[in-house]
Amino acid sequence: MDEPPRLLDRLRAAIRTRHYSRRTEEAYLGWTKRFILFHRKRHPAAMGAEEVNAFLSHLAVDDNVSASTQVQAMSALIFLYRHVLEDPLPWLDDIVRAARPRKLPVVLTREEVRALLAAMTGTPGLVAAILYGGGLRLLEALRLRIKDVDFPARLLIVREGKGTKDRRTMLPDSLQQSLRAHIEGVRRLHRKDLAAGRGAVWLPDALERKYVSAAREFGWQYLFPASRTAIDPRSGVERRHHLDESAVQRAVKDALRQAGIDKHAGCHSLRHSFATHLLEDGYDIRTIQELLGHADVRTTMIYTHVLQRAGGRGVRSPLDTMPGGPA
Repeated sequence: MDEPPRLLDRLRAAIRTRHYSRRTEEAYLGWTKRFILFHRKRHPAAMGAEEVNAFLSHLAVDDNVSASTQVQAMSALIFLYRHVLEDPLPWLDDIVRAARPRKLPVVLTREEVRALLAAMTGTPGLVAAILYGGGLRLLEALRLRIKDVDFPARLLIVREGKGTKDRRTMLPDSLQQSLRAHIEGVRRLHRKDLAAGRGAVWLPDALERKYVSAAREFGWQYLFPASRTAIDPRSGVERRHHLDESAVQRAVKDALRQAGIDKHAGCHSLRHSFATHLLEDGYDIRTIQELLGHADVRTTMIYTHVLQRAGGRGVRSPLDTMPGGPA
């Protein structure tokens, strides 16, 4: 008689059934292991709110993790109990949730963005320009497929962004020429892969089953492919994945240093700058919310606090309006 699947195997299967990303899978498995080890290998089915609270408190007090890290650990355990152990979670309201500190995003001025992009070259430079020009998150840009670029409509289609939602955002006119040239380079690379007997890209399971030949079609290839092929850890198939995010992150960090920008900025700062500069230009908050893909307009409202006008909101300091100026 076959043995029932182990807990972590059941958890892995539940995650993959819901098409969560590989990064989420690794995080949820890691937190579940830490939770079990923290309670001396007791089975989660024999534990509940008290043990979950003890673990989350340990993370905050002893390990001094950030609120967002603690929330991720809690999300992993809630997923475990709800979808694997099929616990209705009557004790969910008893969990002590960490309050995330309200921090203003790091925003670059237009001059700083110009200097940053001028210091970047090649594919990372093009990715950075799209992050700022369309307000994309880094992984959203790297997961773009060739077919997601609509030149006539001047649109980029973001598939399954945060919250697994699709949305459309702008394709800047100033990037059309360089992006077309980049796509021709991707086409040449794809032809070489096909000639070598490869050329298939990863597709979600449902699409791969429905459209058997789609994985080798050029339209499904990543807009920013990696320079070399790699073995897919889930399927064991050798494929060309998208460019690794660390390559763009390093390039942005180097460009910040070269441009003499001392702010604690990164790739996501370009998205923050996109939203803030649109607000400066007078676009309404709902339009910006849609372009960013925020579910709640309150998330978008934070950019009203970092406007780059004088005084942050166009308000002049009384020191500057004092008759005769300051002493």
